[in-house]
Amino acid sequence: MSLSSASMTDLVQQAFAQTRGRLTPQAPLGPRTWFRVGGAAEWLYQPADAEDLASVMQRLSPELPVTALGACSNVIIRDGGLDGIVIRLARGFSDITVEEDGLVVGSACLDATVAEYAAQAGLAGLEFLAGIPGSIGGAVRMNAGAYGSDIATVLDWAEIITRDGSLIRLDAGALKFGYRRSGLPEGALVIRARLRGTPDKQADISARIAEIRAARELSQPVRARTGGSTFRNPDPDISLHKAWKLIDAAGCRGLKRGDAQVSEKHCNFLINLGQASAADLEGLGDEVRHRVAQQSGVQLHWEIKRIGKAEGPSA
Repeated sequence: MSLSSASMTDLVQQAFAQTRGRLTPQAPLGPRTWFRVGGAAEWLYQPADAEDLASVMQRLSPELPVTALGACSNVIIRDGGLDGIVIRLARGFSDITVEEDGLVVGSACLDATVAEYAAQAGLAGLEFLAGIPGSIGGAVRMNAGAYGSDIATVLDWAEIITRDGSLIRLDAGALKFGYRRSGLPEGALVIRARLRGTPDKQADISARIAEIRAARELSQPVRARTGGSTFRNPDPDISLHKAWKLIDAAGCRGLKRGDAQVSEKHCNFLINLGQASAADLEGLGDEVRHRVAQQSGVQLHWEIKRIGKAEGPSA
């Protein structure tokens, strides 16, 4: 049963009465996303720190929908926006602590920033993060990976706050990582993680990061309004071809819908040429999936998360 606007406002006011964070009604989300598309959050909450977040979650009615957003690098927020509470972790979740054989990092830290810190500390093994857009919280949730490694390979533990406000530390085994996925509890938010590193020369680590960045610049549309890899690579028992190769073979390189386009540089990337809507991007992605299925019989699965409601009363 949906809540009335008055009931929703009452529940929100009760839950956030003592917050030290920032609560903004009808906050535009499009400018925060890498695609620069999407509607508004009914309520956008930016907690001051983990204690503030846990306190609010404990008071938050189960009837209120909650959505967590990170750097918004790998997401399409639909044009109708998001109902309920949208939580965005920022300044209070960006600390990095260097330890002898690893880093403890806040979930709002950008992946590339963590790679740089590891290099400065002489810790190898986290260079791959320089090639991943987004933040650590999202990287843990989706077991982000690139250039021969992933989060599952380097994570010792992650601290989460559950939907009921409990603070829990989970080791890597409890997270049940798979290809581009984790077993995080429903509604949980990652607040910190410990990532392992191996002592090495700073210069060597920095050189490997430079190589990754150069390779990414050469092969991906990094300066466009994009959102990272659009589709997961198929399981090897389904197809030995990567997603981009299947998309290319289906004749989708450069395909357009409105101002949304399949990148000509790397066709597993969608780009916003300037005035695309979320519907344009999602519709183009679905057209690519249809063409690939027709051409090769392979069903591509979205890697980019699509959330929110389509615009209009019929949605």
